[in-house]
Amino acid sequence: MEILVCVKRVPTVGGKIAVTPDGQEVDTRMSGFSISPHEECAVEEAVQITERLGGTTSVLTLGPEVAIEQLRDALALGAQRAVLLETDGREFGPIATAAAIAAEVRAHPYDLVLLGNEAADTGDYQVGIRVACALGWPCVTGIKNLEITETGTGAVARARREYLGGEETFEFGLPAVICVKEGINLPRYPSLPGRLRAKRAPVERSSPAWAAESMRKQALRVPPGSQHQAEVLGHGPDAVPELVRVLAEMGVL
Repeated sequence: MEILVCVKRVPTVGGKIAVTPDGQEVDTRMSGFSISPHEECAVEEAVQITERLGGTTSVLTLGPEVAIEQLRDALALGAQRAVLLETDGREFGPIATAAAIAAEVRAHPYDLVLLGNEAADTGDYQVGIRVACALGWPCVTGIKNLEITETGTGAVARARREYLGGEETFEFGLPAVICVKEGINLPRYPSLPGRLRAKRAPVERSSPAWAAESMRKQALRVPPGSQHQAEVLGHGPDAVPELVRVLAEMGVL
């Protein structure tokens, strides 16, 4: 089983979000970068499948050279091969990103392509579907349970997702593109030997051509935060009548 997992270098933001003065990027000077939780689960799912059925888990990212850091994070989790589609710093849109990934898939005999359901930064839900369309492969999204079984006529996938309080189940043959959600599994912690192996592992590189797209980012903005206001009803026993009135308005009394 040859599996390709696509990951993206995204800002790690745990506090207040700020954008750069030109309004084009998230200001990451006070934070770092990581793989989004959906994609981390995709790496874990691929590693579990290849541990059970045999084969290779490859991990791919499109980005600048520093994105090798995220590839090595995935290698430390158990992936065996890393591919960097190196960019010159310009941002690739979803159409160009999908085209670059599809070209890599055509050049190798992958049985399955896994992606996170959406990127943690842009949340555009497009790349996985565009890759599948470019390849002519089946595609399912929002998956939180995946079973791969080998049959006499080839591998079969059974994927489930939650929908409107129920569950949808899809069964299809491979090759296919599957977009998974956080919660499909619990990603393992990288071991020390895994980190050492990842640090020494080679990274395959290629440089896809950048292409302009009809949709262009104008600017990022931070939405206004919610405001909270407190009202002092009184002090000591004098506040009791006002408190009773407020509780009555709320329907508590």
